[in-house]
Amino acid sequence: MAKRTYFTYKGILLPTAGYSEESVSFMENEFQLLDDDVVTVSYPKSGTTWMLEILGLIWHDGNPSWVQSMISYERSPWIETVDGLKAALNYPPPRFLTTHLPFQLFPKSFLHSKCKIICLMRNPKDVLVSHYHFSKFFKVFEEPGTMEEFLEKFLNGNVVYGSWFDHVKGWMKLKERPNFFLITYEEMQQDLRGSVKKICRFLGKELDSRQLDAVVKNASFEIMKDNKMSNFSHVPEDYMDHEKGKFMRKGVCGDWKNHLTVAQGEHFNRVYREKMQGVGVAFPWD
Repeated sequence: MAKRTYFTYKGILLPTAGYSEESVSFMENEFQLLDDDVVTVSYPKSGTTWMLEILGLIWHDGNPSWVQSMISYERSPWIETVDGLKAALNYPPPRFLTTHLPFQLFPKSFLHSKCKIICLMRNPKDVLVSHYHFSKFFKVFEEPGTMEEFLEKFLNGNVVYGSWFDHVKGWMKLKERPNFFLITYEEMQQDLRGSVKKICRFLGKELDSRQLDAVVKNASFEIMKDNKMSNFSHVPEDYMDHEKGKFMRKGVCGDWKNHLTVAQGEHFNRVYREKMQGVGVAFPWD
């Protein structure tokens, strides 16, 4: 049974199940990023699994057989987890890798690497709501309590992977680098085909119109929720209570409006404006 307990690594809360201080330290200080690596970075519940599906489909020219035959976190392992780090070390290049870590804990080898970073961000109110529901049935995370209680934890950064605000501000320091690509969940929802084209350009991968159509089709919420390699239905009951919720819950923008009161939304906005001063990036939800 997974334990809902955390440890702190350099100020960031991480679960004891699946993580260790030794593996995170190795990843930060000794793990070597390669020039042909593609790393997806995101705060939890920002659409990471969706991006991994898209990348797998792009890399295989729209053919869904790979993403339907290999579990998403084996296709693109989380390098801060114990198992993910081991997988990444044995992964033949070119490697697809994933992390939810803030930039200050990212492998130091990045500074001397040409690896490509795909940074995915999402409206933090929707992140909050998705995180809240996920925490109810993912047994590795602590019980979220009431929405009011979880809102305060989230705004204070007292949640797994730390502050959303610090996470975004840290990664935005790289926004001028040619090997850094920023895209939002909202942009992907609004124009998935156009987003896929942009990702292809960043990767230097050319797809014809038919292949692009195949990527868009197979990366749709309807197709993905039935893909057992992506919908987390295979995760053991020790880690996930499948009776309490589904990993792929809604896949929409603006669901926060169904869960936060007007007062909570206004409180969130005040904190957001205070913490995001000077970031220098206009997001769709600003």
